[in-house]
Amino acid sequence: MKKPHRSFPTNWPFLGMLPGLLVEIPRVYDYITEFLEASNLTFLFKGPCFVGVNMLFTVDPANIHHIMSSNFTNYPKGSEFKKIFDVLGDGIFNADFDLWMDLRKSAQSMMSRPEFQRFTLRTNMRKLEKGLVPILDHFAEKKLVLDLQDVFQRFTFDTTFVLATGVDPGCLSIEMPEIEFARALDEAMEVIFFRHIKPEIVCKIQRLLGFGDELKMKIAHSTLDRICSKCIASKRDEITRGVTSIDSSSKDLLTSYMDVDTTKYKSLNPGDDKFLRDMILSFMIAGRDTTGSALTWFFWLLTKNPEVTTKIRQEINTKISPRTNNDSDHFSSQELNKLVYLHGALCEALRLYPPVPFQHKSPTKPDVLPSGHKVAPITKILFCLYSLGRMKSAWGEDASGFKPERWISETGSSIHVPSFKFLSFNAGPRTCLGKEVAMTQMKTVAVKIIQNYEIKIIEGHTIEPVPSVILRMKQGLKVMVTKRSNLV
Repeated sequence: MKKPHRSFPTNWPFLGMLPGLLVEIPRVYDYITEFLEASNLTFLFKGPCFVGVNMLFTVDPANIHHIMSSNFTNYPKGSEFKKIFDVLGDGIFNADFDLWMDLRKSAQSMMSRPEFQRFTLRTNMRKLEKGLVPILDHFAEKKLVLDLQDVFQRFTFDTTFVLATGVDPGCLSIEMPEIEFARALDEAMEVIFFRHIKPEIVCKIQRLLGFGDELKMKIAHSTLDRICSKCIASKRDEITRGVTSIDSSSKDLLTSYMDVDTTKYKSLNPGDDKFLRDMILSFMIAGRDTTGSALTWFFWLLTKNPEVTTKIRQEINTKISPRTNNDSDHFSSQELNKLVYLHGALCEALRLYPPVPFQHKSPTKPDVLPSGHKVAPITKILFCLYSLGRMKSAWGEDASGFKPERWISETGSSIHVPSFKFLSFNAGPRTCLGKEVAMTQMKTVAVKIIQNYEIKIIEGHTIEPVPSVILRMKQGLKVMVTKRSNLV
């Protein structure tokens, strides 16, 4: 029998390992990484007696493949997941079985249409040229400190909201207005994180008495409901009056879902306001939070690794043709696909700092994982994506290093890494539908900024992640921006 490793949390009588985890909350992702590295990739976390918070943490690629692919039907999101993520309603993230299948098929159908893809590209380029660039120029000219995380979150909030509803909320502007919807999303995501480790009885008491995290969630939930309802009512009014949206050449997703052919998708009810509300929220979480987080960590890594920035610039200058002042002439998919080193650098950032740092699963029937661990329907299984990217057994002795070259073959092409090892875009039947959209958006933003600006972190600025279901920086990413000269 193995002796307890110093990295393992102490299993106290009655209280289990929860006190040790709570103490480590400020560095929870690194703490989990330490005990998973010491436990052969899978660790049974024992919670307080009789409150049902035992959790099986795993980053074993064989376990992930088993759960996400080969035995997928035994691992739906389930009622426990839906209870934790209740703010998302019956959207695609919470849905299972027929509803999930219909939601996925309908979303895939809409997002794969050439006109929607063109709408996406135009929306991104318009927001880049009319929103992001003017802000960077303004802060560079005035020599002001800029929170790059805030800027990226605003950029992806605006673009995602346009695609979801056809309305530009104007979050990304020099005035940096506070957006109620965005703040409510952030607060909801932080509460969801603590629901994973907090005994359910505590959550119930907080809900009953109206205090703490559950009060924060109630307020956020109400805010999201109110704003979504307003968007839906406004869209119905536009359709009734024949008013076109921000881009008349393409339908936004809200309009498209109002026109869903119900004979094709039996379990969908596009006429229902709750269905439309859940669609908007799911799309906002998928498009706004994840991409904004990924861009933030990517640019922070570039400031720490200037040689990578230099190589990306060299690749851009070699493989991207000079731009004109015509927005439509910017960054075709064909050109962006040539940027193999940039692609590797983005994948490397996603490996080390996945926007969704963990996932939660439970089986419907008893099962035995490839690691030999037995799991029952009450077992909470947590994939720790943050830890997975740091496992030496999966990525080598240099697993903690930022090395874009690990994604490039000897012939100079991109290397495909199996999704159960690189889980940032999910795996198996639930693989992210927006993967290509997200990668294209990140490459477009990266090329524009790296070509035209120098980014420098404010001296003494502390970087630490917020405990949340979205990996964000607690203090933001405070930088100085300088416009580059001698551009090629």
